[in-house]
Amino acid sequence: MAFLDALHFLSNLSVSKVCNAVLVYTSFYLAKWLQKPIAWGMPFTISVEPTTSCNLGCPECPSGLKSFTRPTGNLELSLYKKLVDETHRHLLYMYFYFQGEPYLHPQFLEMVKYASDKKIYTVTSTNAHFLTERKARETVQSGLSRILISIDGTTQDTYEQYRIGGTLEKVIEGTKNLIAAKRELKSSTPHIVFQFLVVKPNEHQTEEVKKLAAELGVDEVKFKTAQIYDYKNGHELIPTVAEYSRYKKAADGTYQIKNELKNQCWKMWHSNVVTWDGKVVPCCFDKDAQHQMGHISTNSISEIWHNEAYIQFRKKLISGRKEIDICTNCSEGTKVWAD
Repeated sequence: MAFLDALHFLSNLSVSKVCNAVLVYTSFYLAKWLQKPIAWGMPFTISVEPTTSCNLGCPECPSGLKSFTRPTGNLELSLYKKLVDETHRHLLYMYFYFQGEPYLHPQFLEMVKYASDKKIYTVTSTNAHFLTERKARETVQSGLSRILISIDGTTQDTYEQYRIGGTLEKVIEGTKNLIAAKRELKSSTPHIVFQFLVVKPNEHQTEEVKKLAAELGVDEVKFKTAQIYDYKNGHELIPTVAEYSRYKKAADGTYQIKNELKNQCWKMWHSNVVTWDGKVVPCCFDKDAQHQMGHISTNSISEIWHNEAYIQFRKKLISGRKEIDICTNCSEGTKVWAD
């Protein structure tokens, strides 16, 4: 299945996309060596936020907690199409998630199809509660390349300790619907991934979720470390298995993030995030859009990517990443992605 997924990705490549990627990689390493905010080319990964709405109440998620300091809403289709039209010639990946449950946007799959038709590898992340037989079929027909299904437990008791308000049976049913739709339509896409966010209540079920995935016919299982906002004095969600924790216990009994926070960040050279209302922010850790680089309704991504705000942000990152608030709980370099 990984082979088919790789073939699908390669089928979307073009000379312009490859050339742009080379420019981006080259400028990133030059910036590291010279300690200057050199950024050539254009971002080849963009995350768009279809909506901030969510049906669950996960304890470490702003959408679940309804704790945003920014407005909530749905991305306008016209604004989204403007973004895709401007970026598709150099874009390798488009991720349809930031905050919220994408399937709650009434035009979500129309968005996916628009990007897929322009030869972009498309990815989304979902709690799978809305994957009815009809939606599963429409998902396959949209051309979606990859889908991450959050399944943070193999029993309802364990699952609902983090996915508050969720039903494991719906997740499994939605997964079955999607697999059946792929078979019916004779499609190799989307590549289906069970994403297991490892927290203390479910860390004993990592082997069980692999078994469940194999039984259902899921293509892949990935384990993800959890971001904890208030971690310094310990937290009930921090795993006891060190491999699955972003944090480590210090000699004084407090916890600290494992990431050394070196003065570099690959994300600032190849990707950005567009919120539902068109704001461009540097990465997915800026959940309240505090570091706005621009707005896609008034400027192109090209103008924003090379503007003074981005130059100054990259310069600050290179000189003192620990001084940037959204970087202090960053997992880049500490994530676990295990099959």
